[in-house]
Amino acid sequence: MPHPPTPFADVPAAILDRAARVRLACFDVDGTLTDGSLGFDSEGREIKTFHVHDGQGLVLLRKSGITVALVTARKGGIVERRAEDLGVQAHVHVADKRERVESLCASLGIGLDEVAFMGDDLADVGVMRAVGLAVSPADAHACAGDSAHWRTRANGGRGAGRELCDLILHAQGRLAGIHADGRVS
Repeated sequence: MPHPPTPFADVPAAILDRAARVRLACFDVDGTLTDGSLGFDSEGREIKTFHVHDGQGLVLLRKSGITVALVTARKGGIVERRAEDLGVQAHVHVADKRERVESLCASLGIGLDEVAFMGDDLADVGVMRAVGLAVSPADAHACAGDSAHWRTRANGGRGAGRELCDLILHAQGRLAGIHADGRVS
């Protein structure tokens, strides 16, 4: 019986090459790891909804030795809590995302060509144009989509983050083993 095609059989080799070099994966939050909706409770506290599959992907990257950072222009709280739950970095209230990612690269001793960044709107374009692998969710604004090397099939907050995580793990030869074992070794 023939094996089913890999989930990334249609991804161009150039994108897989970029993903194979990733050592730092950064994600904008609103519109990438959430659907972009901003909700508030009766006391004015912000409410965000995250997809469990995206969280699992971030954990798989981290456990595979890839540094993961959430980088958002909005204030923290919920984002910091989600990052803590997943064991990843949170960089909140960031005015210049490219500058922050460059600082992260310097602290890790890596180049921007070893960074993946997922963004969905204008605030992400500068950093997306600088990194080795720029990705946007399927429903990203055109300005971010036009700056991306690759667009996910999934929308923001609906599995787009996991799709990028799986792409990186696949390109680095780790995804099949994770799926076979049900864990990161």
